Amino acid sequence: MTRTHLTLISLTLVHGLSSDIDALVSLRGRTKQHRDTNDTSEKSDIMTIFAVIIINKAGGLIYNKNFNDGLQQISTNDYLVLAGTFHGVHAITSRLNPVKNLPGATAPGNRPEPSSGLEVLETENFRMQCFNTLTGTKFLLFTDTTQANVDVTIRRIYDLYSDYVMKNPFYSLEMPVRCDIFDRKLLSYIREINNR
Repeated sequence: MTRTHLTLISLTLVHGLSSDIDALVSLRGRTKQHRDTNDTSEKSDIMTIFAVIIINKAGGLIYNKNFNDGLQQISTNDYLVLAGTFHGVHAITSRLNPVKNLPGATAPGNRPEPSSGLEVLETENFRMQCFNTLTGTKFLLFTDTTQANVDVTIRRIYDLYSDYVMKNPFYSLEMPVRCDIFDRKLLSYIREINNR
């Protein structure tokens, strides 16, 4: 398959993914027209984190949590489909690297930066940001399009995951996250952001 074919396939998948996610994550009672008529002081009131999804390196859903009652309720199967679809699109887009890494470009003993793949997807209703760890675990954060410092927020969520899930002796790698203290700390952190 040529690079042109991969580009066309990935663009089609990204467009399909954004419309699928838009349908799943759309807010009840909130339209673009309504948001455009608000002044900036009201816009700062709607800065919200909607949901967090964690995907393991194989593309399996290991954690999902909604933080906003305005989200449509979707089934677990829809979350599984979303995780698998995103994993596939991320894998394809990470291979579309316009600059080739030259063999002598990195210092000896240093690993070259892995290609990042899809990092941000923005629609008129939400922004989805992906943080891909070196182990392949992906953290997806769904926010309002006006949310600031999303990269800082997603890094903090990763820190919470590292502290309360990965250091838990009863947690099995790549398996669904069932850790009450992680849930409590994450909920507390997201409430702090959403109530600003």
